[in-house]
This record gives sequence, C-alpha cells and structure tokens, in this order.
Amino acid sequence: MLLLRLLAVLAGIGICGSVFAYFFTRDARYLALAWRLFRWVLIVALVFFALLIVERVFVTVA
Repeated sequence: MLLLRLLAVLAGIGICGSVFAYFFTRDARYLALAWRLFRWVLIVALVFFALLIVERVFVTVA
C-alpha cells in the first residue's frame, strides 16, 4: 500500500509540474502531458478500486 501511495504522490507531482511548466512556457505539450498523465492515473485507480470491490464480493461469498 505504501508503494501505491508513493506512486500516487509522484503522479500528482508530475501532473502539477506539467501544469506549472505550461503556465511558465505556454507550450501546449506540457498541458497535453498533464492531461495524458491524469487519464492514465484515473484509469489505473479505477481498475485498482474495481479489483478491490471484486475481491470484497468474492471473499464474502466464499
């Protein structure tokens, strides 16, 4: 769980860093990178929580 928290913090730092880089340089590449990172983090988080829910359902059934 510590590893997941560390990855979440690093992803947040990456997204915020990209947005700040966009504000300083006005280069749209950084904003696109932030959006891409956000989408991947959201997909991974949804898959992770879905697996937790599925595990909880199967453990209570068994």
